[in-house]
Amino acid sequence: MVEPDSPVLEQLRIIRDIGKLVNEMQTMRVEMTAMRQLMAGMMTIQEHDHADIAGIKNRLERIEKRLELTD
Repeated sequence: MVEPDSPVLEQLRIIRDIGKLVNEMQTMRVEMTAMRQLMAGMMTIQEHDHADIAGIKNRLERIEKRLELTD
Protein backbone atom coordinates (compact mmCIF):
# COMPACT_ATOMS: atom_id res chain seq x y z
CA MET A 1 0.00 0.00 0.00
CA VAL A 2 1.31 3.45 -0.94
CA GLU A 3 1.33 5.99 1.84
CA PRO A 4 0.20 9.53 1.00
CA ASP A 5 2.91 12.19 0.98
CA SER A 6 3.28 13.92 4.28
CA PRO A 7 3.09 17.73 4.48
CA VAL A 8 6.71 17.75 5.58
CA LEU A 9 7.84 15.96 2.43
CA GLU A 10 5.83 18.35 0.30
CA GLN A 11 7.48 21.33 1.98
CA LEU A 12 10.92 19.78 1.52
CA ARG A 13 10.23 19.35 -2.21
CA ILE A 14 9.20 22.99 -2.44
CA ILE A 15 12.37 24.05 -0.60
CA ARG A 16 14.43 21.94 -3.01
CA ASP A 17 12.77 23.64 -5.98
CA ILE A 18 13.43 27.05 -4.46
CA GLY A 19 17.08 26.08 -4.04
CA LYS A 20 17.25 25.22 -7.75
CA LEU A 21 15.75 28.59 -8.62
CA VAL A 22 18.29 30.37 -6.42
CA ASN A 23 21.14 28.57 -8.19
CA GLU A 24 19.73 29.50 -11.59
CA MET A 25 19.37 33.13 -10.54
CA GLN A 26 22.99 33.22 -9.34
CA THR A 27 24.12 31.80 -12.68
CA MET A 28 22.08 34.41 -14.53
CA ARG A 29 23.55 37.17 -12.37
CA VAL A 30 27.09 36.06 -13.24
CA GLU A 31 26.21 35.91 -16.94
CA MET A 32 24.61 39.37 -16.84
CA THR A 33 27.68 40.81 -15.13
CA ALA A 34 29.89 39.31 -17.82
CA MET A 35 27.66 40.78 -20.53
CA ARG A 36 27.76 44.22 -18.91
CA GLN A 37 31.54 44.10 -18.75
CA LEU A 38 31.74 43.04 -22.39
CA MET A 39 29.42 45.85 -23.46
CA ALA A 40 31.37 48.40 -21.44
CA GLY A 41 34.57 47.24 -23.09
CA MET A 42 33.01 47.52 -26.53
CA MET A 43 31.78 51.05 -25.81
CA THR A 44 35.27 52.04 -24.67
CA ILE A 45 36.74 50.68 -27.90
CA GLN A 46 34.17 52.61 -29.94
CA GLU A 47 35.03 55.84 -28.14
CA HIS A 48 38.71 55.32 -28.90
CA ASP A 49 37.88 54.55 -32.53
CA HIS A 50 35.89 57.77 -32.86
CA ALA A 51 38.74 59.75 -31.35
CA ASP A 52 41.22 58.07 -33.72
CA ILE A 53 39.02 58.78 -36.74
CA ALA A 54 38.62 62.43 -35.73
CA GLY A 55 42.40 62.73 -35.41
CA ILE A 56 42.94 61.17 -38.83
CA LYS A 57 40.39 63.55 -40.38
CA ASN A 58 42.19 66.54 -38.88
CA ARG A 59 45.54 65.33 -40.19
CA LEU A 60 44.08 64.73 -43.65
CA GLU A 61 42.61 68.24 -43.73
CA ARG A 62 46.00 69.73 -42.82
CA ILE A 63 47.73 67.69 -45.54
CA GLU A 64 45.14 68.74 -48.11
CA LYS A 65 45.63 72.41 -47.16
CA ARG A 66 49.41 72.12 -47.44
CA LEU A 67 49.10 70.47 -50.85
CA GLU A 68 46.40 72.96 -51.84
CA LEU A 69 43.97 70.15 -52.61
CA THR A 70 41.01 71.66 -50.76
CA ASP A 71 37.87 72.55 -52.68
